[in-house]
Amino acid sequence: MTSHADEIASNLERAKTNLQAARDLSEKGYHDIAASRAYYAAFYAASALLVNKGLDSGKHSGVIALIHQHFVKTGELDKEQGKNLNWLFELRGVGDYGVSVHVASGEAFRAIRVAEKFLESAKRILG
Repeated sequence: MTSHADEIASNLERAKTNLQAARDLSEKGYHDIAASRAYYAAFYAASALLVNKGLDSGKHSGVIALIHQHFVKTGELDKEQGKNLNWLFELRGVGDYGVSVHVASGEAFRAIRVAEKFLESAKRILG
């Protein structure tokens, strides 16, 4: 790990916590919030990857762009992971801001699986 080991570990712990919250919320039928937490699990895992490379962004879209630039384009993450991160971000918008549109249970469960896979990939890259 880099000199930012504590920050990386903190981001990974937040990813893990948000993933568990997503599971718990989805089981109780709170699919909008579960999808949001699944996105944040992937977001924190992505943030850990960026910190490890000395990169940072103050915006969610910036984090996603940097992941594509430094991990997807280089092959450290496959293209499907990049697409899934984009999808999670879009789904989070529905979950957090959708007025009459809501996240379906199947989408919430898929979001959790996608976030789990993203976190596993981040851990693999980080060693």
